[in-house]
Amino acid sequence: MNRKIGKWMAYLILFAMLVSLAACGQGKEQPGTGASGDGKRTIKIGYLPITHAAPLYIEDELGKGKFAHFRLELVKFGSWPDLMDALNTGKIDGASVLIQLAMKAKEQGIDLKAVALGHRDGNVVVTANDIRSVADLKGKSFAIPHKFSTHNILLYQILKQAGFAYADVNVVELPPAEMPAALAEGRIAGYVVAEPFGAKSVVIEKGKPFLQSEELWKDSVDCALVLRGELIRNDRKAAEEFVAEYAKAGEKAESKDEQVKSILSTYMNVDDKVLDLSLQWIAYDHLRLDEAAYQKLQAYMIEMGLSEKPPTYEEFVDHSFMDKAK
Repeated sequence: MNRKIGKWMAYLILFAMLVSLAACGQGKEQPGTGASGDGKRTIKIGYLPITHAAPLYIEDELGKGKFAHFRLELVKFGSWPDLMDALNTGKIDGASVLIQLAMKAKEQGIDLKAVALGHRDGNVVVTANDIRSVADLKGKSFAIPHKFSTHNILLYQILKQAGFAYADVNVVELPPAEMPAALAEGRIAGYVVAEPFGAKSVVIEKGKPFLQSEELWKDSVDCALVLRGELIRNDRKAAEEFVAEYAKAGEKAESKDEQVKSILSTYMNVDDKVLDLSLQWIAYDHLRLDEAAYQKLQAYMIEMGLSEKPPTYEEFVDHSFMDKAK
């Protein structure tokens, strides 16, 4: 009798454990699920707090509760490596990210698609006030945010066009937020990075604009909006609506009106004068990633040894979303 009771007790404990595990799984929303029961997908998009991600902030702020097929959740990161780890492992559905990092992930087998640009132009080479020519940079330290970045390519272009080798400067990788202080303290002679960090040095008069990115490479490809293939395949309507609203947000960002500035200030801790100057340098219209611009980027990555075989335009870029958004 005792043996039968013990057996039934074991069954009851096992059943209780299974129920408990099932309950624990509820309420934990993963990319691709809807937790509120409204049938809408929650799209999680990673970003760094930079001016180049303005369309995301505007879409999030102006679209709250208005999207038909999705809910948008922006996920803030402090560094590109942390963002890419979350993107590559599926913790987020997409990101506004340095396109070279996404291309490298694609090359390594991560299922990503670039669906739009984050902005056009707006990468300013900032130097110490006593730097008058490229020759003055020789032998000095110059900062970039990551070797897989348009900023690194712009530095390469500057040196090459002036007849210098990349090795003629000491290239250092620094977090963007540290660059203005490093320049002010004389630890670096210059830097090129996403906004608003270039504008900050200029506003506080610790640096000067040495070159605008469009002087070196018109409409250079820098930050892109990338999505995981799983989102595109399984929730096409949600992805289409998300990108369509993103395109509208880019048009709104290009107005650079007081509403835009107010929205950006809630996502970034930035001085008004710095934000104003930063926005003067950046364009947010025409965010379709065109093949010619992408192929130029591919060529630079191969020339610099950043990639032996970067993904082709057909492999990596899906322009159908932006085409449909027109």
